[in-house]
Amino acid sequence: MGTIHDLTFMSSALDLAAHGKGLTTPNPVVGAIIVQRGQVIAKGLHRKAGGKHAEIEALAKAGSKARGATLYVTLEPCCHTGRTGPCTEEIKRAGIRRVVFADNDPDPRVSGRGARAMREAGILVTRGVLAAQAKSLNEAHYHFHQTGRPFVVVKYAQSLDGRVATVTGDSKWISGPEALRFAHQLRAESCAVVVGSGTVAADNPALTVRRVKGAQPYRIVLSSSLDFPRGSRLVDTNNDFRTIIVSTNSAIKRAVRSRWARNVMFWAVESKGRGRLDIADLLCKAASFGLKSILVEGGPMLVTSFLKSGLVDKFVVIVSPSFIGNGRDSIGELGVKRISQAIPLTRVLMQPIGRDFVLTGYPVRRRK
Repeated sequence: MGTIHDLTFMSSALDLAAHGKGLTTPNPVVGAIIVQRGQVIAKGLHRKAGGKHAEIEALAKAGSKARGATLYVTLEPCCHTGRTGPCTEEIKRAGIRRVVFADNDPDPRVSGRGARAMREAGILVTRGVLAAQAKSLNEAHYHFHQTGRPFVVVKYAQSLDGRVATVTGDSKWISGPEALRFAHQLRAESCAVVVGSGTVAADNPALTVRRVKGAQPYRIVLSSSLDFPRGSRLVDTNNDFRTIIVSTNSAIKRAVRSRWARNVMFWAVESKGRGRLDIADLLCKAASFGLKSILVEGGPMLVTSFLKSGLVDKFVVIVSPSFIGNGRDSIGELGVKRISQAIPLTRVLMQPIGRDFVLTGYPVRRRK
């Protein structure tokens, strides 16, 4: 749908929206452009959660010039009051003649209602311009509202022969500085980062966003034993109270009496036996908490558990052009006996990043 001009201006709005990635989490990224007689008179960008929406920023810049103009926006304008007021009211008040948006907002508070409110006010509304690109830009937002569970991204770095560490456990750094910066960008775009207790013991990670500017995610640690070494940054220096420990109900009851437990949140999930925690139950807890997206950073046992659960939505693998030989495998046993049982990826993209390569893809669901 839409004219060649609609496609051109919407493409520009999508490019603008992409500048907000990692800054607006957990909100979607949105770009808006106001056009009068074929000329762009104002642009707007959603810059942070709780801040002005893209439409509002663009309207404020346009002022009285917005009357009779066309507004291009990458997501259906909202019609409800949340942390900000309804954009549809401001659009009507500004005298916008036509609104072109990429696709409906899947949020049930908005979906279709924003477009209806504008049409009822006499505004010409066009929907469906570059919708596929807009959905890809906000894939976690669409997935969360359409499925009711967080969008799960698994990320790890490995050598060409599939190792994440040497036989001695050394893993720093398999990837180069550009890839490390990219990894921090992924954290900023995620509502939470998830690791297993083995990673906490081996690497003592902070799981914070440091190499880029962006929102800080929640930090989730899965541990059936709750046996953390002293000096664990996720536990002992949790000054922002964003660390969440996930374990069984019985283990948590014992742990809450410990001094280290004072500053962390606990989530009790079901156990699948042999120290394995139920991934599906974890995602239910995360959805109830409002987490739209989760970045799984490891280690290999946790990545394998997520993959075996069939609940991974996207893979991001940073590949170093190097060989390690004997070492720690990136993925554990999946029960694959024949090639036909392998889990394929679709929509695969390989891109260079510094000295490394980034492979992204979406696993094809196995039929139960």
